[in-house]
Amino acid sequence: MSSLAWIDFDEAERQRAQRIMALFQERESRDELGLGSIRDSIADHLFPGTSTIQTRLRYMLFVPWLYQSLEQRGRTPSQLKAEARTLEVRLVEALKNGGEIRGIIGREAGAKLQRLPSSVYWAGLGAWGIRLFPGSIESYFTGLLRRRTHHTPDEAGTSAEAISSQRIWAKGLPPAPPKLLDSTTFRLTNDEAGFIVDRLISQQPSSLLTHLAQYRIDAECDYIWEHPQRTDFPVKAQHLVKQADRFSAVMHGASLLYNLQLSELREHDDWVSFYQQRIAAWADGINLKDIQDWALDDFWKTVEHPAHNIRPATRRFVAQWLEQMASGAGRISASASARSLVKERERRLKSSQSRFSNRAVRDRWTGASGAERLSFRWSQAKSHLRDLAYAG
Repeated sequence: MSSLAWIDFDEAERQRAQRIMALFQERESRDELGLGSIRDSIADHLFPGTSTIQTRLRYMLFVPWLYQSLEQRGRTPSQLKAEARTLEVRLVEALKNGGEIRGIIGREAGAKLQRLPSSVYWAGLGAWGIRLFPGSIESYFTGLLRRRTHHTPDEAGTSAEAISSQRIWAKGLPPAPPKLLDSTTFRLTNDEAGFIVDRLISQQPSSLLTHLAQYRIDAECDYIWEHPQRTDFPVKAQHLVKQADRFSAVMHGASLLYNLQLSELREHDDWVSFYQQRIAAWADGINLKDIQDWALDDFWKTVEHPAHNIRPATRRFVAQWLEQMASGAGRISASASARSLVKERERRLKSSQSRFSNRAVRDRWTGASGAERLSFRWSQAKSHLRDLAYAG
C-alpha cells in the first residue's frame, strides 16, 4: 500500500500538496494528456472556490458551525481533531434524519468516512472569505491551543500565531440552527444565502459564479456555454466562456483518439467501434473556420491564473493538436501524425506507467479515461446556484 508523509513543508507548500492529493479523488481530474493546469485555470476563473468533490452549498456553513463549537473547548490539537471528526460524522446522520438523500458526504461510509466535509470545503471557505484564518486544518487546531494559552508559536509557524490575533470566521456568519446535529437539511435560509452572496461579492467580484449567485440564476444545461442567459454575462466572462468552449471542444478530440488507440491495442472491437463513432460525431460538430481563426496568444493570456503553471510543453501540445486539425477534424482518427502526437504526449507524462508502453497497466484499463468534454466544474457550480435559488 502506498503512503505519503510530510517532510518539512512550509504552510503554503503543505496546502498545495493537499490540493494535489485531493485531485486524485476527483472524477473530472482524469488528466491523461496533461491538460489539468489549463482546465483548472479556467475553472478557477469562472467558479473560484469550487472543486469537483463538493456536493451541496450549505456545507460552506456546516463546517464553520461545527468548528465554532470546538473553539472554546480546552483540548489538545489531537483531541480537537478527533472531536471535529465526531461532529462531522454526526452531521451525516442529522442530514439523513432531515430527509436528505442527494449530496450527503459520507452517506454510505458513516463512521468510516475518510474524506471529511471540512477537507472538501476548506479551500473554498478561504477563497470565498468565509474562513479568515489563513492556514491548514492542522494549523487551525494548533492555533486554537495557542489562542487559549498565549504560548509563543513554534513549529506551527505564523499560521498558528495568526489565529490568536484575528477573526477565524467572517463577520456576519449566520448562527447555527439550535438542533443542527439532531436533524437538518441542505436548504439555506434567506439570511444564509445572503451571507454567502455577500462573501462572493466581496472576495470574488469579477467571477462568473458571483454574477450568477448575485441574481440567484439557476439553469439546467450540461455546459456553461449552453447557459440560456449567456449573452447577459459580463463581457469578460463571455469571452472566457467562449475560450473554454473552444478549448473543451478541440481537445475532446485528442482524448477520444487516446481512448480509441487503447481500445485497438486491447483488441476490443466494441470499444473500437464506440470511439470511432464518437470521433465522427465530434468531427461533425467542429467548426473548422472558427478553430482556424482561434488566436492562441489571446487564449493563453485569458486563462492565465496565478495558482496554476501552464508549462511550455503543454502549450506546444495544444498548438500541435490544432495543426493536426488544420486539414479537417474528420481525418484525425486515420492520421498517423495525430495518433503519434497523442501517444507520445501520454508516454512523456507517464513514463514507465504509460498504457502504450506498459502492457500490464494497459490490461487494467477499463475502456474509458478522460473521454468526456471538460466542463470546468460547471456541475458543482450549478448545484450551488440551485441551492441559492431555492433558499428560503
